[in-house]
Order: sequence, then structure tokens, then C-alpha cells
Amino acid sequence: MGVIERSLSHSEAIVWAGPTSEPLVLPGPGFGLFTDREHGTANSSDAQAPAPVVATAPSPSSGQRALKAFLRNPSGLVALAFLLLVAGIALAAPFIYPDDPLAMVGRPFLWPGQNPDFPLGTDSLGRDVAAGLVWGARISLLVGFTAMALGVSAGIAVGATAGYFGGWIDDVLVRLTEVVQTVPSFVLLVVLVAIAQPSITTVTGAIAMVTWPMVARLVRAEFRSLREKDFVTAARAIGSGPVRIILREILPNALSPIIVTASVLVASAILMESALSFLGLGDPNLVSWGSMIGAGRELLRTAWYLTAIPGFAIVLTVLALNLVGDALNDALNPHLSAGR
Repeated sequence: MGVIERSLSHSEAIVWAGPTSEPLVLPGPGFGLFTDREHGTANSSDAQAPAPVVATAPSPSSGQRALKAFLRNPSGLVALAFLLLVAGIALAAPFIYPDDPLAMVGRPFLWPGQNPDFPLGTDSLGRDVAAGLVWGARISLLVGFTAMALGVSAGIAVGATAGYFGGWIDDVLVRLTEVVQTVPSFVLLVVLVAIAQPSITTVTGAIAMVTWPMVARLVRAEFRSLREKDFVTAARAIGSGPVRIILREILPNALSPIIVTASVLVASAILMESALSFLGLGDPNLVSWGSMIGAGRELLRTAWYLTAIPGFAIVLTVLALNLVGDALNDALNPHLSAGR
């Protein structure tokens, strides 16, 4: 067998022809050919060609899957459209009815449709019911969403701290949450508002104070299940601090149940504010749906529309919020949306 006396370049390759043959140097990086000098023929290599690469579309993200699942829920879409309509009317209240909704503008006890200037009639003092309904939507939604934001923020702070750190910090915060939950929420709400001066600020703060424990317990459970995951361990390994891990790693993965709970809390806050106003513990300088029901409760036999109209608005709004919450739960829950 001969000896190769020169170096090979990168573009050349050695091909072994057989036990009695000399190695051949081909001018390429291996072309899949070999030479059989005994037969004097050249055959193609039996090496298999690489399988073709099939391009696949990237899988949609979890956010896109959740959005598609929500858009395929007709009840959720209708409820969301109704809430957007109510919110738009509430925002446009100063332009629709620029005058004071508490002003006496007509004859008392005008029934709906009796006077075109007052399509929903007037109350016992001659105030426009339609104006009160529009401005009441503004106050009820403001209290509902603000109380929800405050309650969710406090619940996330307490629940994330307890669930991530554990130990004695967890024990102290859990006991604090249990103390607040031992008192019936509405009783505590009435006591808090009665002690302070009834106003929209005190009502909103009191509702947030009685709703945060539910969020705290939910967030604590989510953090306890996520704090030992691999991505959290990797974040600790690269030197990330607790605040960064809580805000950047664990909290985004725990947002789905928090979002669903937030939609339910808005409905609960609207009902609590309406109940307080019905009992005369609302802001006396503002009109809300609850205060309209409270003003007409003594006239149920003679002017039932004074309580039916704002009550119907509360029912529709709370129902829409619950339907949106159910649709969000179906869309954000991977076990429910996987087959959609």
C-alpha cells in the first residue's frame, strides 16, 4: 500500500477503495463515491442522504391562545361589549347630562315615557331618573374598579411575601389574614364606614380592606407552588434578588387566577357599594345606583320603577362582569383551553 507524502487541503478527502487498493484523494470533502479497481467500475455510495427539513409554523404563545379562546366565547364577548358600553356612557356623563343629577328639574313622579324630556321619569323630588342612572354608573364603576385595584395590590403584596419567604413571615401574615376573615366582610364594611365619615373615599378604602384577604390567600398558594420551580432556582443561581424573582419570575406566571379573581371583585365591590348606599352609608353628595334604590324603597307600591331601573342596571352589570370572569377563566386555564 502506498504512502501519501503530501498534506491534504481542506477541500480534499481520503476514500478507501478496499484492502488491496491504495487510498484515493478526491478533490472534494467526500462525494459519496468509491473505486473498485478489481471490477473497474464506480458505484454510488450507499450512505443515505439527509432527510429534508420541513419548515413548521411557530406555535402560538399562551397569550395568543388565551385571546383566541376568549374570542370564541360568545357570552364573554357580549358581556364585554355591554361593559364597554356602560363604561363609555359613564365617561360621557358630563356631556350627556351636564347639569347636576341631584337638581329638581321636573314634576315629581313622572313615569317612564310620560314626558319625552324625561325618558325614564322623575323621582319623588322631581329629579331626572335617566341623569341619575348615567351618573350613578360613573360612581359605581369608579368605586368598583378602584376598590378592586387597591384590594388586589394589597393581596398580592401580602400573599407574595408570605408564599415566597415562608417561615415565620408566612405564619404572621397568614394569622393576620385569618383575623380579618373571621369577621363577616359586610359587617366589617359597615363598621368601618360608620366610624369614618361616609364618602366615596372611605367607602372605596373600606371595600378594599375587606376584599384583600381572598386575593392574599390565592397569591400565597400560587407562590408556594412556583417558588421551587426550575426557572426560580435558575434565577437564584445567577444572583437575582427576592424582589426581582417575585416581580419578574413568579408573579407573571401567577397572573391568570389573579385576573379572573379581579373581575369577580369588581362585581362584589359594586354590590357592596350599592348595599351601603341603600342603607344610607354612601356619599350623600353623589348619585349611585345604590342610593337611587335606597331613595325609592319606600315607594315600591306607588312608583316601583324608581328601584327597578337602577336595580336592573346593577343586575346586568354584575352579570356581565361574572360572564367576563368565566370567559377569562376558560381562556387562561390551560386544561380548559388546550382542546379549543
